[in-house]
Amino acid sequence: MSDAIHPRHASRRSRILTIALPVGLAVTMLGSLWALTDVAAVEVALPPQPAVAAQLPSPELIAVPVADPCAEPAVVAALGAGDDEAAIAAFGGGEAFRAAVVAGNAPCVSLTDPDRRWVVVNKAIPLDPIAFEPSPLSGAPLRTTTLSSQVREDASAALGVMAAALSDAGAGSLGMNNGYRSYRLQTTTYAGHVSSRGQEGADQVSARPGFSEHQTGLAMDVVACSSGCGSIAGFAGTPESAWVAEHAWEYGFIVRYDDGETGMTGYIPEPWHLRYIGPELAAAYHQGGHHSLEEFFGLAAAPDYVD
Repeated sequence: MSDAIHPRHASRRSRILTIALPVGLAVTMLGSLWALTDVAAVEVALPPQPAVAAQLPSPELIAVPVADPCAEPAVVAALGAGDDEAAIAAFGGGEAFRAAVVAGNAPCVSLTDPDRRWVVVNKAIPLDPIAFEPSPLSGAPLRTTTLSSQVREDASAALGVMAAALSDAGAGSLGMNNGYRSYRLQTTTYAGHVSSRGQEGADQVSARPGFSEHQTGLAMDVVACSSGCGSIAGFAGTPESAWVAEHAWEYGFIVRYDDGETGMTGYIPEPWHLRYIGPELAAAYHQGGHHSLEEFFGLAAAPDYVD
C-alpha cells in the first residue's frame, strides 16, 4: 500500500484530527508532530482564527455594565419625598428591590435608616440614633391591652384594614398588646425581664433598649380578642393566629420571629410579634418563602449581642 495520502482520505483525516486550541499551544503541538514525520505523515486542520478574536477577552471576562436603580428619576423622587412604597415600586417591585440590596447595587438604600419601612433592627444592629423616636404616630384602630397603644401612622392604617378583614373572614377579633415603646419604656421593660428571668433569659424574649423593633413604631404584639382579649402567650393556636400567619403579608406585615429561626434572629418564636414592611416587600417576602429579615436582605445571623 502506498504511503501517499489520497486527497479524499486527507480530507477525512483532517476532520478527525481537527482541534480547537489557542494559537500558541497549537504551534507548540505542531512542532512536536512534525518531529514524527519520519514515522508517518500527519495533518492537523486548525480552525479559522479571525484577526479580531485575538483582540477580545474571553466571554467570562467581559464586564457588562449594571444599571444603577438609584439613578432612576422615579427612585430619586420617591426617596426624596419619603414615599417608601413608591421607591420600592420604582425599583421594579419588592423582589427587584431586595435583589438590588443583596447585590450591593442600591447605595441609596440604608437598612439602618429608622425612618424607612425596610429598617432592620436586631441584636447586632441597634437603632441609630439609639434613642430614636418615630413620627408620626397614631393610636391603633383596635382594642389594646396596655398603654403602649400607638404605632406608626402607616402601620396603624394597615393594621386596621387587616383586623377588619380577619373579622369579616370569621377568624375572630384581633387586638393589640404592645405597639410603640420608647427607649425609656424599653429600658423598664427589659429590666423587668432581667429581674424575673436573668439576663440570658431576658435576651431570648425581650430586646435591650435601643435594639427593639417596638421602638421603630413598625412592630406590634397582637392578641386574640374573640371572648375577651387574651395574652400574647395565648395567641398561638387561636383562629386569629392561624389567619394572621396565612394572610398578614397581604396587608404589609410579616411574623418577625418565626418558628425555627432563633439561630438567625436571636429570639424564640413569637407568632404574635408582627412587623410592618409594606405591601411590596411583604409580598416578596412571602412569595420567596423567607422567614427572617436577616435572610431576606442577605444579612448575617444575629443570635447574640456583640458585647
